[in-house]
Amino acid sequence: MTIKEILTIVEKENIRFIRLQFTDIFGMLKSIAVTSSQLERILNDGCMFDGSSIEGFARIEESDMRLVPDLDTFNILPFSEEPGRIARIICDVKNPDNTPFEGDPRYVLKKVLKRALDMGYTCNIGPECEFFLFNLDENLNPTVYSSDTCGYFDIASMDYGSLTRRKICLALEKMGYIIEASHHENANAQHEIDFKYVEALEAADKIITFKLAVKTIARENNLYATFMPKPKHGHAGSGMHVNISLVKDGVNCFYSKDGEGNLSDLAKQFIAGVLKHAKGFTAITNPLINSYKRLVSGYEAPTNIAWSLRNRSPLVRVPVCNEKSARIEVRSPDPSCNPYLALALIIGAGLDGVENKLTPTKSVESNIFNLSQEEKKERSIEALPDSLSVALKELNENQYMMDILGKQISSIFIDTKLKEWSEYRSEVTLWEINNYLAKY
Repeated sequence: MTIKEILTIVEKENIRFIRLQFTDIFGMLKSIAVTSSQLERILNDGCMFDGSSIEGFARIEESDMRLVPDLDTFNILPFSEEPGRIARIICDVKNPDNTPFEGDPRYVLKKVLKRALDMGYTCNIGPECEFFLFNLDENLNPTVYSSDTCGYFDIASMDYGSLTRRKICLALEKMGYIIEASHHENANAQHEIDFKYVEALEAADKIITFKLAVKTIARENNLYATFMPKPKHGHAGSGMHVNISLVKDGVNCFYSKDGEGNLSDLAKQFIAGVLKHAKGFTAITNPLINSYKRLVSGYEAPTNIAWSLRNRSPLVRVPVCNEKSARIEVRSPDPSCNPYLALALIIGAGLDGVENKLTPTKSVESNIFNLSQEEKKERSIEALPDSLSVALKELNENQYMMDILGKQISSIFIDTKLKEWSEYRSEVTLWEINNYLAKY
């Protein structure tokens, strides 16, 4: 889009406010709102802001930073808690001299995609985003309760959650999303909405906007939407499966009619890179202490570093594919992650496999959850990190992943998350009280 086209739309659609959106290191959406009268200036010159107020962005003595709108991300929000029509533009974060800011997660992903492009590839991403819709209490605070008693693919015509999910899909379609499927997930009050694959940067932008839409529309319908990975014990957690393919000159490079499962050698090299660096990227794809309560056996979330044709128990699955749909599905990420950083590390891991022509371990077609430790060892199947502490250690020891993140993001992310882990370790939980207080 051009500046002139955007200004014409703003005037024609009577848009009153425009949100300049960006994300911090931890994937939290931030925005600065400007009125339409200021838009032309912002589109031409950017918007200065105080970077020291954003966690991990800048020290107070180096606080001036610039938001530079990406014109192609302009979109009218068909939902809003504010009066008047609102649009949004996603921005890149720059230094005052207009050079890229190394701590901008969007810039980290852009660098990886530039590397892929230099190799001749564009990367398509199709996310599968899961979330819970819970009731609010009398003070409008979120709870973990719901009247929803449905399960996987169930239909509930009177369920407020299902009605809200349909409203979310319609709103997203107004914003240009192609909604391929939406359905009730395994757990009570759990839902999934899948949108069509797009180029990786656009996919990350769409994931961020998707989360905003889900939360806003849920509130409008007196529900609370959460992307917390495991809000309820004994129920399935929420994942964000990532479907990936590489394209060159319009051709899907992951497809081969003669390959195992119609999978090309390039796709297997990409898989090998993902498996090689899986331990290293887990702290980013699963960034919460709670994330590791989803990554346990018994709920279809992967706990083992392996790949398979169709089998859903390993980390990487290859769905049934043809020339257009050939892809791999990385099943470990959860929706609490920063999508820019998560996609950067997963894609970067795969590119390492392609560049070095790595060979993956043999595909595992049996249910890994049923294999003994000895059987896993015989097949060279290792486990994903089982806690945030272990994942942070693996990230810190994986220089390849650290280099993709850059010194600023990697150091701040690890330091902040280690403090979070330390606070958690010192907390006395209700489980401990219930199990130990009366015994000892």
